[in-house]
Amino acid sequence: MRQFFITMAGTIAGIFGFFVLLFILIMFFGLLGALSSVGEKTPDKVLTLDLRIPFIDHSVGESLFGESPNSIVDTVYALNRAKTDDAVKGVFIRAENFGMAPASAEELRLALLDFKTSGKFVIAHAQGFEGTSLMSYQAVSAADEIWMQDTTGFAVSGLRSETEFYGGVMEKFDADPEFFQFHEYKSAVNSYTEKGFTDAHREATTSYLTSIYDNAVAQIAADRGMTAPGISQILQASPHSAEDALEAGMIDKLGQLEEAKDYVRKKLGDDKIAFTSISSYGPGTTTGASTIAFIGGQGAVLPGRSSGGSLFSPTITMGGDTVSEGFDKALKDKKVKAIVFRVSSPGGSPAASDQILAAADRARDAGKPVVISMGQYAASGGYYVSAHADHIVALPQTITGSIGVFGGKVALEGTFAKVGYNIEGITIGGEFAGAYSPDAPFSPTQAEAYRGQLQDIYDDFTTRVANGRDLPLERVQDIAKGRVWTGAQAKDIGLVDELGGIMTAIQAAKRLADIDEDEDVRIKVFPRQKTFEEQINDLFTGSAQLAQDVQALQEIAALPEVQAAIRARNNARFGQEMAADIPEIK
Repeated sequence: MRQFFITMAGTIAGIFGFFVLLFILIMFFGLLGALSSVGEKTPDKVLTLDLRIPFIDHSVGESLFGESPNSIVDTVYALNRAKTDDAVKGVFIRAENFGMAPASAEELRLALLDFKTSGKFVIAHAQGFEGTSLMSYQAVSAADEIWMQDTTGFAVSGLRSETEFYGGVMEKFDADPEFFQFHEYKSAVNSYTEKGFTDAHREATTSYLTSIYDNAVAQIAADRGMTAPGISQILQASPHSAEDALEAGMIDKLGQLEEAKDYVRKKLGDDKIAFTSISSYGPGTTTGASTIAFIGGQGAVLPGRSSGGSLFSPTITMGGDTVSEGFDKALKDKKVKAIVFRVSSPGGSPAASDQILAAADRARDAGKPVVISMGQYAASGGYYVSAHADHIVALPQTITGSIGVFGGKVALEGTFAKVGYNIEGITIGGEFAGAYSPDAPFSPTQAEAYRGQLQDIYDDFTTRVANGRDLPLERVQDIAKGRVWTGAQAKDIGLVDELGGIMTAIQAAKRLADIDEDEDVRIKVFPRQKTFEEQINDLFTGSAQLAQDVQALQEIAALPEVQAAIRARNNARFGQEMAADIPEIK
């Protein structure tokens, strides 16, 4: 046994030593490269953007293993930086075939339009637009030229979202779904209680999908120099061959990827142009006399620390403790003049949402303006954390609102009885002690008490929105009811102040902090992201067996049937009353 521990210690020390040596070598060769380049002319670059790789909303820090995930916010920053970089001559995009989040596609489009104001070019190449989603095309519609491989097709036709309904399954297995919703538009409940769309569910979903579609069509028409009815006519006639798409004006040239790259080289008259990925080019550092804090929150709102972006915790969440810490540290930093809070969340825990809102209030009370920048979605708890901000910025295609709550359980007593399985409980104390049992239905007293808890949450939610948005409570109650809106719709009804992306939010923060709009500012992330050395330390605080166990669990969790069960379980569990039902839009 003693020899085992000696061997294990030696192994760990050897691995640690390897990483330290690797880090030293990287720094050494980086220094040599920097010294050797002194006096050399910076080579011209064409930045490349691969939209086929999944994007998160904003960076969660450097990854210890491999490249960090691409993020929408960092890409926008990089394009803004490249606009004034003389070494960057243009952007070359690998288009996505099948689709992306509507607000992400829209924010990339805005960034490309802004980049083009410098007079630099944007060329996109697609190996077909084989998916039907309009978003894959909208993301690149602002390109100067869109190329497509001639052996592929153009199937872009619109949007589709699908909702799973388990009502019929519940009946067949004698399961008893008992849920309360505030109110009829809080549609996550319907997945368990209904066999199909209710009138309110269908109305709201059709409304926000139509809003996204109309907005995207209008933007594409502007980019392509066509009319919105003309674009709609082309989409409704999909799919098209590559040649037909060219004739219709949806693409500009047919050719292989290398032909498009050769075209860029000839356009610049430089065979040795460096094609450099935007991720490696990076957002760069910001400088200025004034500092604006950036606080990020993406994924489900949960109590505790934010997670995600690591080998052992790939799912990204918005932790109440982490985000609150970010506000409190930004509050204490005397150089910070304003705060931009980037929210991309479908909501989650009411307690964690209120914790974050209280932290934002502390910053505002201290005289530091808070501006919300809404990403893919800022719904339910994602809107709750935004409600008191001085200014709310959303993209027209952001999913927001869903001001409402739901809760309940599926009582499985009848299901268990079918297979002879039985659960009996003994309760000591109040009757509510057994309310959360997965076996027995709510008693009338338990149901009334639990519904009362949800009513309190809903009343608090609508009151906070009314106070934060300076709207009559009756008006908020009318537009709440759990209904989902797009950013464009939300602006019309007073839930959003301005339409735009992260750069619009930064400009709004500068206005509120009395910083000149043309002045450069430093963007500082709160709370501070972990360094490479800290991640190394975190790695070695775990065991090799833990890593193996986590890998095995991740493989099991990735199975489609397990993912479906996890979604159902998460949506029904207590502590997620302030979550919005956001179906995937395709």
